[in-house]
This record gives sequence, C-alpha cells and structure tokens, in this order.
Amino acid sequence: MKPDFRRSAAPSLHAPFFGPAAVRGAFVMAMLGWGLGVYGLPVYLHAVVERTGWPVSLVSSAITVHFLAGALVIAGLPRLHGRFGLPATTVGGAALASVGVLGWSLAAEPWQLFAAALASGGGWVTMGSAAINAVVSPWYSARRPRALSTAYNGATIGGVVFSPLWAMLIARIGFVAAAALVGLASVMAIAWLARAVFSRTPESMGQRADGLAADAVMRADAAEPAAPAAPIGALWRDRAFLTLTAGMAMGLFAQMGLIAHLYSLMVPVLGVRGAGFAMGLATACAVAGRTAVARAMPPHADRRRVAAAAYAVQLLGSLALMAAPADAGWLVLAGVVLFGLGLGNANTLPPLIAQREFAEADQPRAVALMIAISQATYAFAPAVFGAVIAFAGVAAPAVGRGAAPLFLAAALVQAGAIAALLAGRGARAGDGRPRQAG
Repeated sequence: MKPDFRRSAAPSLHAPFFGPAAVRGAFVMAMLGWGLGVYGLPVYLHAVVERTGWPVSLVSSAITVHFLAGALVIAGLPRLHGRFGLPATTVGGAALASVGVLGWSLAAEPWQLFAAALASGGGWVTMGSAAINAVVSPWYSARRPRALSTAYNGATIGGVVFSPLWAMLIARIGFVAAAALVGLASVMAIAWLARAVFSRTPESMGQRADGLAADAVMRADAAEPAAPAAPIGALWRDRAFLTLTAGMAMGLFAQMGLIAHLYSLMVPVLGVRGAGFAMGLATACAVAGRTAVARAMPPHADRRRVAAAAYAVQLLGSLALMAAPADAGWLVLAGVVLFGLGLGNANTLPPLIAQREFAEADQPRAVALMIAISQATYAFAPAVFGAVIAFAGVAAPAVGRGAAPLFLAAALVQAGAIAALLAGRGARAGDGRPRQAG
C-alpha cells in the first residue's frame, strides 16, 4: 500500500493539496541526481580506467574531487536558493552535472578528468539530499518521515535504473554518446520539474504544511510557539549535532567507499552484466529497507537506535562480502542484499533525527551543515579505499581475491558510526520536543 500524503483537512482556498506533487517531483529529481552523481561513478571509474589505463588510485582521486566540490556547493546551497531561487539553481546544477559527466567520457589527460569532476560534483548536489529536504520540508511537518522516505526512494531508484543503464549504454554506444544522451534527457526533465513543481510554495498556493487548514495551523502555532534560531556557533558545542554528524559522516564514508569500488570488484566474479545487476539489486533492497523503516517506525521511536540498526545490517553485509570465496556468487549477492537494506536510511534518518532534536528554526541550517560535512568526509572514501586495495598488493583484486581488507575497513567504520549515533542518545530534550542547539 502506497503512503498517503493527501490532505488531512481542507487547505485554504479549497485547492487540492500540492504536497504529493512536491514529493513526486523530489523523487524524480533524486533519481536523476543520484543516477548522474553517485551510482554512475563506479561505472565511470571502470570505463575511464579501461579506456585510458590510468591507475585506479588516480581515477578514485577524481571521485574524491567530485564529492569535495559538491560539499562546497552544499554549504552554500541555502544562499544559492535565496539568491537565484530553487528552480533556477536546480536547472543550472543539472546542466553543470551533465557537462561534467560528458567531461569524464572525453578526458584524455588527468587534469581534464579532475576538471570534469569539479563540474559533475558541483552540479549533482543541487539535486541531492539538501535539495530534497528543501523541496519536501515546506509541505510536510508531522508526516515528514514518510514524505522524505518516499522522495529519497527516488535516489535508490536512481541506482536501480542507472547502474545497469550506464553499463548497457556504454557497452552499446560508447561512453561519450551515453553521457550526452543521459545528460540532455536529465536537463530537460529537471527544467520541466522546475517550472511545474519546484516553483510552487505553500505560501504561493495559500496552503499549509500537511495540508492542514490555515485555522488549524494557527491553533497549533499558538499552542506551541516557534523557537528562534540559535547562533550557528552553538551547533559546534552541541552533543546532539556533533554525534549525529559523526555518525552520518562515518556511515556514508563506508557506504560511498564500497559503492565506488564494488562494481569493479564484482566484475571478475559476476561479469559486467552480473555486476550491474548486483548494484541494481543493492539499491532495490534500499527501497525495501527505507520503506519498511518509514512504515514501521512509531511516531515517538528513538530514531538514533533505528539508524544504528540500519548501519548494523550494512556491517553484516560487509562481513559477508569479506568472507565470500571468489566462486561463491550466492554469498556475494547475500552481502549485496544486506548492504543494500541499509543503503537508503543513511541519508533519510539523520534529517529525521534532526527534526526531533532541534527547533524548527535550526533544522534547515543543521541539516545542510551536517550533509556538507558528511560529503566532505566521504569525498575521501573512494581514494582511501582505493589505497587499501593497492596496499593489499593483489594485481587484479576482486571479491574473494585480495579485497578482504577493503570490506574489513568498511565494517570497522560502520561500527564507528553506530557508536557515534548511540553516544548521542539522551542529548535531546527529555520531553521529546525539538529544542534549540546549545
């Protein structure tokens, strides 16, 4: 049964509540953003190494530059939205990301690859986590967990669709033509969404969050007045923010490090098509994991414990991949499934924890800063994990042959993420209501 985001009370002006359309638009935006900027990267890496013969460590470093550029843009994304508007910022970012991916396909010198990485990294994040939060949050408050979960499922579907799609298109028409085709289609889709969906706000349509009537919102505001935003320095002294950011950063570090190399490590075991299928399977499992959490999590659940459990499932996946022999494809797929079940919640749950632990005025800034720090941290994951593979000294590493140190490293980082999340329990206000930082 699909989540129902329809209004619970008639909105002002008696117009149909636009929140579900915003969720659908964010879903498509996420699918394209992650398809270009995250799940395409392992295939780009493999294609560039195969075409140029450059070391994996060099191309992995370009992925690091890709994510660092994105972290810088995320930190300034609220200002970009304020100056240019969310629609124009998103269209410009989609165009920049598409040009960057085309640059990956054309790079003949390392400096050209790094220039392309700057463009692809700086562009895709305008369709990433902070952008999804900016699109969906104005429309939902009480029902934000399900709304964000549904929107973030677009990111997961991006992996289901784009991992095998990139592999198929590159094999059939080449990397350059594939990049041009996918990039153009993505920009056209985002431009349409910007005009039809992202240009709308609750205020412009005379509506309120969750589809409540204006008088209901006024009564709620009178009963629970909004707290003013805390000084930004207070976040750096707040145990809830620090532990939540550390947990998200470490969890995504392990996750992105595995995503960057897992495709290449599975090709010798499963073949090109099989590896593409396995990456799609991981992201399909992420939809199941994220949806199950959104539906089963009680309204007053300890969201930190839920997030820790999601990372624990991923840790089991890392251990399964570490223990899998080269000829045990079933165990490889089991590890991929476990890894995938926790994949989606790494992005969804931290903003929902922030919603519970911080005052409404602090949430956008806290979430954007948390995402920027996490991306700046996991930007180094592909290069670090590439160095771990190189340190193993195996000429042609693969799952079951020389890649065990990589999966062990991922498991240790995932354990650190669990510890950080649990260390922040009790830092929020005892009554369970959002509070100000500091």
